[in-house]
Amino acid sequence: MPGDDRTGRDGTGRDGTGQGGTGHLSPEEFRRQGHAAIDWIADYWASLDDLPVRSRVAPGDVRRALPPSAPEEGEPFDALLADLDEVVVPGLTHWQHPRYFAYFPANSSPAAILGDLLSSGIGAQGMIWATSPAVTEVEQVVLDWFAEALGLPADFRSDGPGGGVIQDTASTATFTALLAALHRASDGGVRRTGLGQERWTVYASTQAHSSLVKAAMMAGLGEDAVRSVPVDPATQAMDVEALRDAVAADVRDGCRPVMVQAASGSTSTGAMDDVAAIVEVARDLAIWVHVDAAWAGVAAVCPELRDHLRGVESADSFVTNPHKWLLTTFDCSTFWVRDRAALTGALSILPEYLRNAATESGEVVDYRDWHPQLGRRFRALKLWSVLRTYGLEGVRAHVRSGVELASYAADLVRADERFELVTEPALSLVVFRLKAGDQPTLETMERVNASGEAYLSHTTVNGKAAIRLAVGSWRTRRTDVERTWRALQEAVG
Repeated sequence: MPGDDRTGRDGTGRDGTGQGGTGHLSPEEFRRQGHAAIDWIADYWASLDDLPVRSRVAPGDVRRALPPSAPEEGEPFDALLADLDEVVVPGLTHWQHPRYFAYFPANSSPAAILGDLLSSGIGAQGMIWATSPAVTEVEQVVLDWFAEALGLPADFRSDGPGGGVIQDTASTATFTALLAALHRASDGGVRRTGLGQERWTVYASTQAHSSLVKAAMMAGLGEDAVRSVPVDPATQAMDVEALRDAVAADVRDGCRPVMVQAASGSTSTGAMDDVAAIVEVARDLAIWVHVDAAWAGVAAVCPELRDHLRGVESADSFVTNPHKWLLTTFDCSTFWVRDRAALTGALSILPEYLRNAATESGEVVDYRDWHPQLGRRFRALKLWSVLRTYGLEGVRAHVRSGVELASYAADLVRADERFELVTEPALSLVVFRLKAGDQPTLETMERVNASGEAYLSHTTVNGKAAIRLAVGSWRTRRTDVERTWRALQEAVG
């Protein structure tokens, strides 16, 4: 700018960093460092195959490598990139590694990263429609696209009685669903006067995610309000008759059943609860049914992989995470409700400083009413980027590849007489163990993990230790499954 002496003719500041002593990168320096950051990411991806999957640092190693106080004067951005290589990367467990098979995948992809970068550059605050209309309306359209791609019912679309919203994680979605369920069951009484004297109860299988217990704690019900329903030992799916008995016993005891959470792809084994049967149990007492399909739900983009969601058309809410298996950078958890009135009724608060003509008109959605937090960023951009760049054909191919590789891994287990499958493969998850017992199973897994060759996680099924191999990275190939299997065979004591 004329008269602005902070930036020289070469686009750098007087201190040579492009910051001019202000901490702000000049436009040209930002462009240069932006290219350097993208180059760093590309080089990082290219190096992953040669890096140990699990970090080998000891507690405190990373902390000791960093100075105890922030610098008084600004440093060139290049210095930060150098510390990424020297300090941060050795302390990372590489979730984007092609042989990362632990927990569930936390996918990223080039398209998602660029979408997230654009979101950061725009820096919009989408708490209400008026603060950035595009943030809300793009999200509505993208979630309608995604709902259609998953085969979800029309009631979940934004032009129906419900609608979708992007949460940070499925844990927040579970908490939000519980708040909506309490609002509906109490006719708004919980919102006005609290839980009162009612003894509310919540139900899920013993394999359900721990976030349900945390949701009950945060909602003020307490963890004792959560009923853990037994599962079928063979499938690990909820025993629906046991659910029916638990609900009936609570009603006789004067309790108020408020929500049942159905697991469509449990964390431990990928177990699929019978959603349709659970809905039948819940219907007579108008119990809210929330379907937690955080990992497995995205598989429904493939029409032939929708059986585990049979009955979702009658559920009250549904969540699945594109940031797990669908190529979308964390955090992006898509959550739909059949009746948005119950949700917004539970969470809507309108202080004077947020009043505006658009909200007063009733013609817009203010997403601040759809989750516990007020502020929200433009998360839809990265999912929009993925759906547009890959297309439905591309995301289907990615999901099908994961299922095929898991099936191949299961065949390798079956072909080795020392190993056995604990449950049948669930989509892209294989759970297996050594026939020799718990200790050999866990020791074998730990040898592989310590070697850096691959990273696997464990669980307990029917009281016995098992190894989990969850496929899903966009960089995983058949050779990665084979390499991991060889490492397991060699690690058997």
